[in-house]
Amino acid sequence: MVRGLTTIALVLLSTAWSGLLIVVFSPLKFATSGRMRTRVMLFLASLADAWVERNDRVFDRMLTTEWDVTGNEGLRLDGRYLVISNHISWVDIFAIFRVFHDRSAFVRFFMKQVLKWWPIVGQACDALDFPFMKRYTSEYLEKHPEKRGEDLATTRRACGRYRHLPVTVMNFAEGTRFTREKHENQSSPYRHLLRPRIGGIGFALASLGDHLDGMFDVTLAYPDHDVTLWAFVTNRVPRIVVRCRRLEPPPEFYDEAITRPGPERERFKQWIEGIWREKDALLDEM
Repeated sequence: MVRGLTTIALVLLSTAWSGLLIVVFSPLKFATSGRMRTRVMLFLASLADAWVERNDRVFDRMLTTEWDVTGNEGLRLDGRYLVISNHISWVDIFAIFRVFHDRSAFVRFFMKQVLKWWPIVGQACDALDFPFMKRYTSEYLEKHPEKRGEDLATTRRACGRYRHLPVTVMNFAEGTRFTREKHENQSSPYRHLLRPRIGGIGFALASLGDHLDGMFDVTLAYPDHDVTLWAFVTNRVPRIVVRCRRLEPPPEFYDEAITRPGPERERFKQWIEGIWREKDALLDEM
């Protein structure tokens, strides 16, 4: 327990320090434009990168977890990448940061709108142009149909800003963490995965278009333990396996047609589902 509390305390201190620095300097975004604003955003991202590096040092010092990572080669720090992944635990976020740190530009996640109001963390992520998404229930959307499509509009605005900034855009395509209950409620056709949601991925792909330098599929697995954040920080997750692979989206998927109902969107959906079938088979092996 002491190890876990110490690890959490160190990460929280690191988060508070980096978050405060980002929030303090974030007004420079609104006082600048063009190339100067890009420089400000790169500076803010460097503060966030320092946070990732400190966390990795804490985990390496406090924990004996073995990291088994392959496929994260061939990236550039000045590139623009789209990454999709399965989602199992809060630990996934630290894993993704670790895998891409010092290999690509700072990772921006699709985040739930409610997290925007978290003290320091939410404001720092907002300053770094993380895309915040609202999740409405089907019942709410029936009463308020005007709210349909808001998340996709948010994605389009965020990705529009990324056209002028090195970035790694990360999307947990399932939209939520995997549990057996969710798996059964969805009647998921996959053994280890929930159904992928293609809306955010489609808008990110179409918005970045020919500005994109690559797309990666990440498969996360914790073979020796049912992982939770507490299990991780108390050194009860002996191994974390991460498999990355570069994807080659067909050129037609860089068109906005994949964001609207029609045959193009249906082909894009089938392509993502094919990736998920391959991921499911890989998780079987792992």
